[in-house]
Amino acid sequence: MTLAVIVLLFVAGFLSGVVNAIAGGGTFLTFGAMTLAGLPPIAANATSSITQFPGYITSTLAYLRELKAIGKGTVVLALVSAAGSLGGALFLVSLSNPAFRAMVPWLLVAATAVFAVGPKLRPKNAGESHPASPLGLGLQTATSFYGGFFGAGMGIMMLASLGLASGGDYHRLNALKNFLSIVIAAVAIAVFTSAGAISWLHAAIMVPAVALGGYAGVGIARRAPQALLRWIVVALGLALAAYYFFTG
Repeated sequence: MTLAVIVLLFVAGFLSGVVNAIAGGGTFLTFGAMTLAGLPPIAANATSSITQFPGYITSTLAYLRELKAIGKGTVVLALVSAAGSLGGALFLVSLSNPAFRAMVPWLLVAATAVFAVGPKLRPKNAGESHPASPLGLGLQTATSFYGGFFGAGMGIMMLASLGLASGGDYHRLNALKNFLSIVIAAVAIAVFTSAGAISWLHAAIMVPAVALGGYAGVGIARRAPQALLRWIVVALGLALAAYYFFTG
């Protein structure tokens, strides 16, 4: 592995931690960097789950105040997240690399589209409700399956689905998204490790960078305009989707 590749992986890891803490979508960067470094798509996707995990933890700790205010329904959401992630991860390891590679650009487009229109999906006159409503549990199960299957865009889809199910303050939803991401990633990591799908060398380079970026990103999220952050992530998702469409 060359010095240039190591620098690419570290910088992509740090920026992905920042982006995940702000709005989700940071796995676009880790997945993209590892495929550019030569990893097969399934290995890059599985390894991204490892690299993102510390960032989810540090971001959740930074949002602890908001998370405590959500209540006991968080436990129910965690349980359905674990079940959905297990199904998605098992589905991924059953595929071949060419089959998964053909799905990647479409998955990226879908995740980016959901995130882009997310605020418009919530009725304007709807009040804030708990995200563990029947609608919230159903959406979270589907999102968790997607997250276990394909990490890129998971945070984007989760923010959109949580907002659709419950509405409310952005930082409250972001805190919950970061916590549930820990659950989803932990289950997926267990499956991918058992299947031997993880590149531990790439993970070792990116893990500390993602952790640093995850903690730094919360401070940025509290200050930066949310509309600007949203469209930065949308642009990133579309750019990466275009790359996989035209290099496939």
